This record gives sequence, C-alpha cells and structure tokens, in this order.
Amino acid sequence: MIEVVIASTEQQRDDAFTVRIAVFVDEQQIPREEELDELDAVAVHCIGYADGAPVAAGRLVLEVGYAKIGRMAVLRSHRGTGIGARVLDALEREGAARGIRHFKLSAQLQARGFYDRCGYTPIGDVYDEVGIPHIAMEKRV
Repeated sequence: MIEVVIASTEQQRDDAFTVRIAVFVDEQQIPREEELDELDAVAVHCIGYADGAPVAAGRLVLEVGYAKIGRMAVLRSHRGTGIGARVLDALEREGAARGIRHFKLSAQLQARGFYDRCGYTPIGDVYDEVGIPHIAMEKRV
C-alpha cells in the first residue's frame, strides 16, 4: 500500500530525513552537513510510504512569489514506481493551497527527464552543486 503525506509530526519529518540520508548521504556520498540544513526547520516536508515504510521524500520552501521544491529522494528499491511523482504532486498541491503558482527546483541532471514529464522546464545552463551536475527548472500552475 502506498501513502503520501505532508508531515504533521516529528516522526514523519524524521522519516523524511531517513530517506534523504539513505539517498543523498549514503548512496550519493553528499556530506551529511550539506544535506540537512537550516531550511529543514521551516520547510514543508512530504513523505511517501510503501507498506508503512518511508521510501520517498521531498520538501517545499516558501519564498516571496514562489516556492522551491527540493530534497526529492526515492529509495533505489522504489524508483520507477510513481511514488516520486506522487510526492512532487503533493508538494505542488500544498503550495497551491498556500497561494503559490510558481515552483522552482534544482534538478540533478540525471533526474531531468522525470521533471520534464512532470511539467517542469529548464532555465539556464547546467551547473555543479555538491559535485553533481544540476539544472534549474520551473513550473507555473
């Protein structure tokens, strides 16, 4: 059973961090201090569960005039199942409920196709972030 929720408890937020650490720190070797940051305290966190276990996460940071979606992560065992798209959709719906119509994100280049399929368009050139090629993308709803 798949469930996608906006975090409303400390345990759910910790579940999001567990997924992010598994993907970004353990798998991609990004330093933990660069993965978990001060924005986590103010962000809206979303978690995807499969049979009760956390397997996907993302966050939404509200800015003036737009929201930034970030820290999208899906455990390797659940990639390609659609749960990442469900997390992204939940974050967009949460932003829309708060009056946001413009979303931005920094996509790892290898994930660009996923964001293309979800309606995002690239803006600017490829750049390096934590040693991984990224591209800025946006979507207006």
